[in-house]
Amino acid sequence: MPSLLSDPLSSEGLKKSKHKKAKEQSSPLEQEDIGKMKIKKSRKRKADEEDKSDIVTDSSPEVPEKKKKKPEANGLAVKKLKGEETVEPESGSDVDDPNALSNFRISKTLVETLNSRGIKALFPIQAMTFDLILDGFDLVGRARTGQGKTLAFVLPMLESLINGRIKASRKTGYGRPPSVLVLLPTRELAVQVHSDFEVYGGAVGLSSCCVYGGAPFRAQELSIKRGVDIVVGTPGRVKDHLERGTLDLRALNFRVLDEADEMLRMGFVEDVELILGKVEDASKVQTLLFSATLPDWVKEISARFLKADKKTADLVGNEKLKASASVRHLALPCLKSTRQQILPDIIRCYSSGGRTIIFTETKESASELSGLLPGSRALHGDVMQQQREVILTGFRSGKFLVLVATNVAARGLDINDVQLIIQCEPPRDVEAYIHRSGRTGRAGNTGVAILLYEPKYKFSVSRIERESGVKFEHISAPQPADIAESVGSEAANAISSVSDSVIPVFRSQAEELLNSSGLPAVDLLAKALAKAAGFLDIKKRSLLSSLENYVTLHLQTGNTIYSPSWVLNIKCISNLLVIMDFVRFVFSVLGRYLPQEKVQNLESVSITADSYGVVFDVPADDVNEFLEGKGFCTLPLDEAKKTLPKLLRRFKTRLALSLSRSWKHCLHCKIGITKAPTQGEEGLVVEVVVFMVDNVVADSPVVEVAAIVAEEVVEVEAGITSSRGIERYSCFNPNFVAGNSL
Repeated sequence: MPSLLSDPLSSEGLKKSKHKKAKEQSSPLEQEDIGKMKIKKSRKRKADEEDKSDIVTDSSPEVPEKKKKKPEANGLAVKKLKGEETVEPESGSDVDDPNALSNFRISKTLVETLNSRGIKALFPIQAMTFDLILDGFDLVGRARTGQGKTLAFVLPMLESLINGRIKASRKTGYGRPPSVLVLLPTRELAVQVHSDFEVYGGAVGLSSCCVYGGAPFRAQELSIKRGVDIVVGTPGRVKDHLERGTLDLRALNFRVLDEADEMLRMGFVEDVELILGKVEDASKVQTLLFSATLPDWVKEISARFLKADKKTADLVGNEKLKASASVRHLALPCLKSTRQQILPDIIRCYSSGGRTIIFTETKESASELSGLLPGSRALHGDVMQQQREVILTGFRSGKFLVLVATNVAARGLDINDVQLIIQCEPPRDVEAYIHRSGRTGRAGNTGVAILLYEPKYKFSVSRIERESGVKFEHISAPQPADIAESVGSEAANAISSVSDSVIPVFRSQAEELLNSSGLPAVDLLAKALAKAAGFLDIKKRSLLSSLENYVTLHLQTGNTIYSPSWVLNIKCISNLLVIMDFVRFVFSVLGRYLPQEKVQNLESVSITADSYGVVFDVPADDVNEFLEGKGFCTLPLDEAKKTLPKLLRRFKTRLALSLSRSWKHCLHCKIGITKAPTQGEEGLVVEVVVFMVDNVVADSPVVEVAAIVAEEVVEVEAGITSSRGIERYSCFNPNFVAGNSL
């Protein structure tokens, strides 16, 4: 009788002779147990073997014509019991899904185990690679994060070991050497992948062990010595076992490099080469590379480890969008000093009550933030391995919902219901952003990724957009109304869930409070909701800088402020002068009806992109004074309530004031530009405009005004160099002597 793993063509005559009878007897439930044969092997043999690395792009395998079969037990066909009813298949069943488990050569035990974990069909990367791996090809697999790369190699390898071509040659018994070696870059990833082998490998009688640094060596040694089928580990600890002679790779059938780009890029090349070199006959070993990203240089290095007829299964290809499409990407300008103030509100507004991971660049920042966020934990390189496992277990189980981590947790960790990812600053490379944001929106779910950045590093946000294809939604820090809308309903539900049995006990206090407060009942209830949500008061917050106790105002001029050509052609000096003159004009207008000290306390000034206005921050205590005084001003001045208008460029108040104050000293200036701007990979090349006082009267101070109008380092006239960033200026120096550096 044909087994589940037999070639459908090899039993064609038997199928034809039994087809009519089977069609009358077999039920869809039996069909589900039996499964349908996947793509005919003759179809796969049509691949162009002359191509050294075939690219597989079709993730929807052909489903053979529906044929009723007799139910099978342990791979053998059995007769249908008399009296069993035939049930017509329901529309939309997994028989209609080309990626349904029944369409692949997966044994009944593994199908049942997958079903018990809610898996009814393979993900595209799994469907695309299953037959290639089962048929013995070396393979490079690439898919976006969260698309099931781990099971893409776990399932076909297990089938090969228990039912496939390797079954006869696989070592068994006490002390057997491993048949599979899986290498991963971090301990957390190794533990996670090992857990999948424990579940699915254990279901079919295969044993596995996990080896990594930070855990007792002796326990790992004893586990290997007893005999295992699968070893999962990090390169460093696997290397230690090889050098001590506790790990034997002579009987290896599979070697897997998971997160291959990270393994080969982050200094593991020598360790990996040493480990792979321990295989006596590499031609008998099947090598698999899996990763979310595979740059060209990684492919070149990986070519040394794979056979010439390797296959490539690529779900990304040359698409620019490499980040998960199920994630909403947001960018929020935020000064480092205000980060800890707005993070709790961001979590309240965007986490939807789910788990949140906050990524920082340093261990110190992770520890500091976790100490400031109630109920959070830190995960970084200084945390002991045992404590790491406790932290990850607690996060997965929901004992706490906020994890503050460095890059150690960024790759491959599959934690359910991570709703929100916050990156405290733009990462150094785009791939890091992709992997971090990929911790949410996994397995068909949706999520939110928020990138915090200081305004002077906005060019980094543009770079991520340009290189990854991600389009950020630019948002401001959550405002009181946003927070109330987000958490108010939760507080209301919490109060509604309280049993009516408490009413008699608390009624007298409630009546006393209502009578003494002098507030309407609805207002008093609003205060109760605020308290339940954790708010004792509501602080104003700037839309422009996210500073607490500041309010953003919008002044509209009604006239064009600048010429857009200034952005592209700095030779139009008059446009820069117009902007400088406008900033001075704004302060002069405000100074007409406000004390000078109030005007000078403005925190920032930004011109709107439509060229008709300016926005700026004022202390919350001064807002009414500004708005009440606008009657003396003919220009509209109002509070920016929800969102900012699109802005051209932010000018620090210090710059604006310096320019306006020094203007009178530049009446007889000469203007020099070192070089014309060019369009480069990082945007406009930085230019410095130097205003030098020339032929001024003897008692006038010598003045230099420098305005950096892009994001990089520049050369100033006469060889003077400046490495100041976009918001760092030396604008007014009465003691400047020509020839001195900035």
